[in-house]
Amino acid sequence: MYQNQSEKESIRILLVDDHPMFREGLLSTLQSVPEFTVVDEAQDGEEAVRLAEELQPDIILMDVSMPGLNGIEATRAIVRTSPHIHILVLTMFDDDTSVFSAMRAGARGYMLKGAQKQEIVRAIQVVVGGEAIFSASIARKMMYYFEMMQGQKALNNAFPGLTEREREVLEWIARGSGNGEIAQKLGLTLKTVRNHVSNILNKLQVTDRAQAILLAREAGFGLE
Repeated sequence: MYQNQSEKESIRILLVDDHPMFREGLLSTLQSVPEFTVVDEAQDGEEAVRLAEELQPDIILMDVSMPGLNGIEATRAIVRTSPHIHILVLTMFDDDTSVFSAMRAGARGYMLKGAQKQEIVRAIQVVVGGEAIFSASIARKMMYYFEMMQGQKALNNAFPGLTEREREVLEWIARGSGNGEIAQKLGLTLKTVRNHVSNILNKLQVTDRAQAILLAREAGFGLE
């Protein structure tokens, strides 16, 4: 167990990583900050869950890829039993799957191991303060994801009178595809596509395909 000042006055931290040299370097960094107390280290997810329950730290710096119980599974287990413990992921992985899996598991921040000392210190302070934080590259992923979600929501709200299949057909119309290409893309007969197009024109109250394309693109269809 490690300590650098009265635990009452400090942020109590548990380190979780399966690489001893990385833990050693991170420990040195954290012990140089007066307000931090490193209460212990864990080298895998199972040990992290046990120590979290036993020590009740304020925050856990959690790696993702570890033998046995990985960091995401450990995060989920810890948050389930001790939701007041903050989890800050500190890892080498910046792929979408790892990022969003960690967030869904209950992590409050996601930083990459290449972050500077001051970035890690600030991230710990921010997460313990009740906010979320991400490395710059991760933040861009999150922004892009939420922009895409907002765009999809807007598309879903546009033209509520259309069926799901008609919306798919309208998307391809907005991209400039002809009926034959749409039939091939969606696995429909040409007659079925023609019927869908006719229904779409009627529901949008337009007289031709060009007007439908204009309305669709204004609503965000066909922009990929």
